[in-house]
Amino acid sequence: MTGTEVDSPGTTDPGDSATSSTRARFRAWLLEGLSEQSARHPGPHATPRPEHEGHKWWRVMCLTGVDYFSTLGYQPGIAALAAGLLSPVATLVLIALTLLGALPVYRRVAHESPHGEGSIAMLERLLSWWSGKIFVLVLLGFAATDFLITITLSAADAAAHVVENPFAPHWLEGGNLWITLALVGALGAVFLKGFREAIGIAVVLVGSYLALNVVVLAVSAWEVLSHPVRIGNWADALTAAHSSPLAMVGVALLVFPKLALGMSGFETGVAVMPQVEGDPADTYAKPSGRIRETRKLLTTAAVIMSCFLLLSSLATTILIPQKDFKSGGPANGRALAYLAHEHLGQAFGTVYDMSTIAILWFAGASALAGLLNLVPRYLPRYGMAPEWTRAVRPLVLVFMVAAVGITLWFDANVDAQSGAYATGVLVLMLSASFASTVAVHRRGHRAATAGFGLITAVFAYTLVTNVIERPDGLKIALIFIVAILVTSFGSRVHRAFELRAAAVTFDETAARFVEEAARSGPLRLIANEPQEHSTREYRAKEYDQRAHTHIPEGGPLLFLEVFVRDSSDFTSDITVHGDEKHGVRRLRVQGPTVPNTIAAVLLELRDRTGEVPSAYFSWTEGGPVSHLIRFLVFGDGEVAPVTREVLRRAEPDPRRRPHVRVG
Repeated sequence: MTGTEVDSPGTTDPGDSATSSTRARFRAWLLEGLSEQSARHPGPHATPRPEHEGHKWWRVMCLTGVDYFSTLGYQPGIAALAAGLLSPVATLVLIALTLLGALPVYRRVAHESPHGEGSIAMLERLLSWWSGKIFVLVLLGFAATDFLITITLSAADAAAHVVENPFAPHWLEGGNLWITLALVGALGAVFLKGFREAIGIAVVLVGSYLALNVVVLAVSAWEVLSHPVRIGNWADALTAAHSSPLAMVGVALLVFPKLALGMSGFETGVAVMPQVEGDPADTYAKPSGRIRETRKLLTTAAVIMSCFLLLSSLATTILIPQKDFKSGGPANGRALAYLAHEHLGQAFGTVYDMSTIAILWFAGASALAGLLNLVPRYLPRYGMAPEWTRAVRPLVLVFMVAAVGITLWFDANVDAQSGAYATGVLVLMLSASFASTVAVHRRGHRAATAGFGLITAVFAYTLVTNVIERPDGLKIALIFIVAILVTSFGSRVHRAFELRAAAVTFDETAARFVEEAARSGPLRLIANEPQEHSTREYRAKEYDQRAHTHIPEGGPLLFLEVFVRDSSDFTSDITVHGDEKHGVRRLRVQGPTVPNTIAAVLLELRDRTGEVPSAYFSWTEGGPVSHLIRFLVFGDGEVAPVTREVLRRAEPDPRRRPHVRVG
């Protein structure tokens, strides 16, 4: 026989069956936990369950400290590269901005947004309609830059500590890139397996790391004080380079934006608020104890970090030659580790390296957990996320691919990534300070408004300066912003025909109208424009519908009218209100779109009465493309066919699907 041999329908290739089974298991594993609860992903930033009582503020401070305090691993070296001998003066400016700027702002954020949403939620409340949604998406792009660069920069600095350790094998020399990629991959593997929240681990890591830094700084201070000539040499070099103290301050003010990543932990501090133990009398609406304890957390962390920043800047600037801070130098990206090895021996230095590597790696874990909580918190609520973004593992893979790309782009260089990191941090701080300014202004606090306005201006200057000098951060942020906008609006269009009603309820009058009309058989509703009408217009509408769609004479009719509240919303609870006016009975309801709301009401009426209702529409003049755009943007457009499509997707059984009739 010639031709192609074809298997009979009843035969299956065992290999195909095994492949199909493997794919099914992989898909089930990948999408495990696909639910709205993905924002509760276990991790440092996870939302605790209602029965969770929280932790003492100082324990949660260690949780945010793995991000905040870990910057000591690279901040002194970056400060030395940016400001040179003026590093301590520039650090003083940074400390002033931290204590007098960032700290008051985030204490206000803790009060205004006490449930872990941070400053983004404050700005979301300030802007309505699509402008608010788009603004939040842009901020999410900068937040993604902040958190992802936290992962890659921390891993790159951890790799530098590995390579520079004197006990490291020779084959690790020059392996910063692949070590960084390995650390990023290990981080992703942990989250793919399932990351368990570990505040206890954070307490151990932060406590041991800060204790080791106290030892290093104490020994460095003794070294400086026992050799006063070092201070004299530093002062002479400063005087030779700068004509006056005023000139030094001026230069420090110009270069301090490069040090801005030393404030990176504040957004994390408010993100972990749900973990903080409040008072027994706290409620969700008024968590006064949690706000107080979180403010205590923020203040203590800022004071501790400010002390470490100043002391480390003085020690590293005075004791380390400037040439050693440059790229490839022994102090590049690891200034305090350099001092630990130099003055406390290789054994202690190795212990310090191991502690630094651990806290830097855990800072990446904290940042990734923050992303996994931040993205599902907003995008699904906007209808701007595909179904798979509600599962943890697909998001982990997406973020890991992005982290690998960033690492390759910057060649695992700590200094090169600092600009991008600072951009993300500063945008979030600028948004927080602006939101705080608006919040106190609305409460009529003039002095506070002026103070927060000044802080906003300082952050704006710092951001602009940083972007001009190091535009890589803005480029990366724009990539994330474009990716988020494109995927979000693509998802919104794809999900536009979903039912989109969380719940449908009827008030007493509406329920009575429905009950009385249902006694005569299946309900018949005329979809009507919601503007006020005269008795004549209602009668004309009823006559036209009876004539064109052959509504049986004598049967009761209800008019269904939908008011579009905010077409940028995706889902909402729907309440149907009944009234009688102009001689007709009306069911009036507010919703984000007209067709989806009508479909939700029709399905609820079917379930209440046990009969399939019919809705009667009139055709609308205009082109289909313009109507589609009106539906996607304004929530109306050509209502009848869209309502029918929403019903078709929501109810696959044609016998139980409400009827859409157009005349």
